[in-house]
Amino acid sequence: MRFVLVLLALLLLPALAQAQVPFLPGTATETASDSNADASIDELIRIIENDASRAALIERLKQVESDPAGAPTAEPAVADLSIVRQVAEYTQAAAEGASATIRSLGAVFLDLQAGISGTDSASLAAFMEIVGPVLLAAGGLFGSYLLLRMLAHMLSRRMATGLETAGWLRRAGAALLAVLMDLSTVLLAWGIGYVVALNFAGQVPGRMGINQSLLLNAFLMVEITKLAARAVLAPRLSALRLLPVNDDNAAYWFFWLSRIISLIGYTFLFIAPLLAGNLSAAIAAAVKVLVMATAATIAVIIIMQNRDDVRHWLADRAKQRDDGLGHFLVLLGRYWHVVAIAYLTALLVVWFANPEEALPFMLSATLQSLVAVIVGVVIVSFIARLVSTGLNLPGDIKDRLPLLEARLKAFVPTVMQVVRWVVIIGVLVAIAQAWALFDFAGWISTEEGQGVAGSVISAALIILVCLALYIAVSSWVEFRLNPNFGTVPTSREKTLLGLFRNAFTIALVVFGVMLALGQIGVNIAPLLAGAGVIGLAIGFGAQKLVQDIITGIFIQFENVMNEGDVVEAAGKTGVVEKLTIRSVTIRDLSGTVHLIPFSSVDQVSNMVRGFSFHVAELGVAYNSDIVAVKQAMFDAFDRLMESEHKDHILDNLEMHGVTAFGDSAITVRARIKTVPGEQWSTGRAYNECIKTVFEERGIEIPYPHVTYVQGGEARASGRVLLPSTDETGPNEG
Repeated sequence: MRFVLVLLALLLLPALAQAQVPFLPGTATETASDSNADASIDELIRIIENDASRAALIERLKQVESDPAGAPTAEPAVADLSIVRQVAEYTQAAAEGASATIRSLGAVFLDLQAGISGTDSASLAAFMEIVGPVLLAAGGLFGSYLLLRMLAHMLSRRMATGLETAGWLRRAGAALLAVLMDLSTVLLAWGIGYVVALNFAGQVPGRMGINQSLLLNAFLMVEITKLAARAVLAPRLSALRLLPVNDDNAAYWFFWLSRIISLIGYTFLFIAPLLAGNLSAAIAAAVKVLVMATAATIAVIIIMQNRDDVRHWLADRAKQRDDGLGHFLVLLGRYWHVVAIAYLTALLVVWFANPEEALPFMLSATLQSLVAVIVGVVIVSFIARLVSTGLNLPGDIKDRLPLLEARLKAFVPTVMQVVRWVVIIGVLVAIAQAWALFDFAGWISTEEGQGVAGSVISAALIILVCLALYIAVSSWVEFRLNPNFGTVPTSREKTLLGLFRNAFTIALVVFGVMLALGQIGVNIAPLLAGAGVIGLAIGFGAQKLVQDIITGIFIQFENVMNEGDVVEAAGKTGVVEKLTIRSVTIRDLSGTVHLIPFSSVDQVSNMVRGFSFHVAELGVAYNSDIVAVKQAMFDAFDRLMESEHKDHILDNLEMHGVTAFGDSAITVRARIKTVPGEQWSTGRAYNECIKTVFEERGIEIPYPHVTYVQGGEARASGRVLLPSTDETGPNEG
């Protein structure tokens, strides 16, 4: 690169030296200059074509490059500007730009003064001759449009009858039809205006002037723009209005929008070109300045009139939210009018300074920003409505997977929050692109941009796949645990499926987070090493936790208890409600929940494994006939087999006979074999049958008796009252 610069300097030095000589066209100097230039070029070509001379030239250039004294001196370039230098250059550019803007504003008013002073009476007379045909064309154009608008309004009013209570789709169709009718009136009036201009407004039938064409084209563009505003607001027909705006607000906003559109549109598209072509460009510029100032003043008045209304509206929207967007809406409501007035002022100043380039750029950027905001709002609203109304699953899926709909709806707030922030970021990027603050399109086309975008998209896809896997596995486990479909799951299946779901969720979260971090460029090797060190520290420091997990693993391998079993562990008896790899949750008979870590469990007693027994131990009096007692117990068992408990009994009554002699009773024991967990209900029913049979047959079950005698009577009789535990009553001594 430096070699090329030196070569160019050598080639340009003769030309620069020649430029110091005064040059007069047509003199000998011009001829000598041309001949010297041709000779120099021929000499350079000859040197380059010859190998020896070309090598000598290169060697001489290298010497010149290595010897700075022989080369022309230049001011050394500053490789790296300091911050102070950069700030100075920035302020210099800003000051020069402000000065240029002020000079441009002054030039506008100077041109205005020159144009007005330079317009003579002859030009005004010629201009008035041109105005006549234009007025004739305007009369035909606007007269026909007024009549057609009245007819279209009557038809729209009839069509809107009865649509206040109609559905959204029908109202949208009617609104679209009304827009098409309005568009047809504009096009028809535009055509009538061309007919009038061609046949009546021109000097020769069938020919028209450029001024009439300007008017007709301005009418078409302005009225179509007003048509768009009328289609959105529908100021006279509330039934065709799709926006939630009342009649007063719709009429207010359409009134001012239509006036501003007509004022700016007809001025820039018709009046200014008419004045510039027939009177003076300065007068046309003056009219533009006056119209723009008037439009800006009207806009400022509208902003100040609606300052409080917009602030209250934004505050109401902010109350519905409790996040960063809500706080932003509150802040925007306080200062939105200041921002709007500042924007209008900047727009007006920029137009005054550079209407050819700056104003189109600002208008284009503003329009693109508005479109980006509107598209973002529409996308968020559409997704919110789709998610809120599209999660009602069919009835058969609800029966098979009762928790799926609730699980999906649980993700809605998180999903909507993510979607909302993605849309906000997209809108901000589009606004930055429109205002040339950040060239996102250029950056995304580079290798770095594509790499960053690919990493973010890959991480997002990994998270989405993990969420889909979690929902799929959870739904499958839920389906397997649903007793209404397929086979009824056993207690072992419930336990293992619950453990599998928990382990799968933890593994999925860990691997998903690691893979997502790896995709966005985070080095996960230190994380894995740190996790190993932390695991080792936990292994040494939390011995109880390790003991819990190891004991839980062996309990699961040995299948000693499952969810739904009635067990006794660590001195607590109850139903196993939840079983993890570390602890067991037991609910006792009183409803109290006990969380027992496996490290404190040294013995587990399962009362519902395989089968169960109800042991009936009955105490009868010593004078009872044991054979009759046994027969009564068999008869009570027969009555039990006639009840609904017969399905729970697996075998006949197992009689054990007399098992103990008590102080006042003989114990007779029998046993009933039942299905697991039914021994308690079966035993209660059998006790009722025993009580009934014993009463029928006079078999007495002894129990303690206590008799109370008044103190005076006891002393008079000389008796002492003692409690008795036999069936005959109190003992006396």
